[in-house]
Amino acid sequence: MECKDIKCPIHGNLKIHNLKFKGIVVSDKAEKSVTVEREYSIFLPKYERSLRNTSKIHAYNPKCINAKTGDKVIIANTRRLSKTKSFVVTKIINNKTNEEEEEK
Repeated sequence: MECKDIKCPIHGNLKIHNLKFKGIVVSDKAEKSVTVEREYSIFLPKYERSLRNTSKIHAYNPKCINAKTGDKVIIANTRRLSKTKSFVVTKIINNKTNEEEEEK
């Protein structure tokens, strides 16, 4: 499916930087954006323990990718697209709807 979106990293002319994250789409209520939650860990030398933490990142969702809630996605850093969005969804790793159909 060929899209004509200028902000699409695949079909448009939006350049992506080296920073990439894996995460799960938490919300897709906005028209062209999604909220992705990623989990990361930090080592605390004082307590000699690891701390698991999560962060929510707002990302642009092109129509050709069309990520939905529950999908595992890869997001990449780009130039600032709006006040809160500086990431774009580049690929869907696991599609939640495909997994549910396979289980049935």
